[in-house]
Amino acid sequence: MTKSQPNFEQTATSCMQRPLEIYAFLDPLCPDSWRFQLTLKRLQIDYGHYFSLRVILSTNLSKLNSGNVCTAPIQSDQPIMEIEHPVLPSIAVKAAEFQGKRVANRFLSNLQEAYFVYRQNVNSLTTLKGIAQDSAIDVKEFLQDIRSTECAKSFQSDLSISCEMEIDQFPSIVVFNENIEDEGIKISGTYSYEIYEHILSELVGDSITKQDPPEVENLLDQFISLSSKEIAIYYNMHEKQVEYEMKKKYLQREVDRVVVGGITKWKSLK
Repeated sequence: MTKSQPNFEQTATSCMQRPLEIYAFLDPLCPDSWRFQLTLKRLQIDYGHYFSLRVILSTNLSKLNSGNVCTAPIQSDQPIMEIEHPVLPSIAVKAAEFQGKRVANRFLSNLQEAYFVYRQNVNSLTTLKGIAQDSAIDVKEFLQDIRSTECAKSFQSDLSISCEMEIDQFPSIVVFNENIEDEGIKISGTYSYEIYEHILSELVGDSITKQDPPEVENLLDQFISLSSKEIAIYYNMHEKQVEYEMKKKYLQREVDRVVVGGITKWKSLK
């Protein structure tokens, strides 16, 4: 599997500083993709100094066949209450990206919580508008972008990359080394964390070393929200100790605390 140059954005700086590139193919509404994002976070925290990450949004072909919303902008004269399509969630994330990466991450996190935890109908543009409001983004701009040609083209670009990479299962990742002529390694499905560590080590060509995690506030800035269990794993702490330390930060108004589906999550106040 060879990297196709015209369709991949890559800077010389990232190539020199990080020997690997990881393309992660996710369907936002796929349960396995949702769970795999925890693995991606952990890889970024432990070994982010070895690779750059690009997330490619895609969806099952059956969803694409249910309409043409993915290949053309939503008609501006359609009443907002009537717009509903199974590919809209992915397009909505692309629309959020026009307001910045952090905004898109926050929107995606809230979108997945709405779908997996609260069982909301996220195929509806009305629901997506509400998620945008909860994500503290410019809703007017969001609704303009989700109907735009640019947004449709952005999602179509992700679909094209998925097609070129022959991605037929979610989640999947394709890992490239710094030699642009070498084929990438594709891993479809999910495996133990140790498997991904081994793959990184093989491609780097040497043993890899974990980097120390940053301050938890920096992690929350990057990942929007983290559960107590996740933080315990990242910092090699007992979950009860994490709860104690995070509650102190909460009382000092350094972080926010929410309970999602019975799970305590900590969020950045920014």
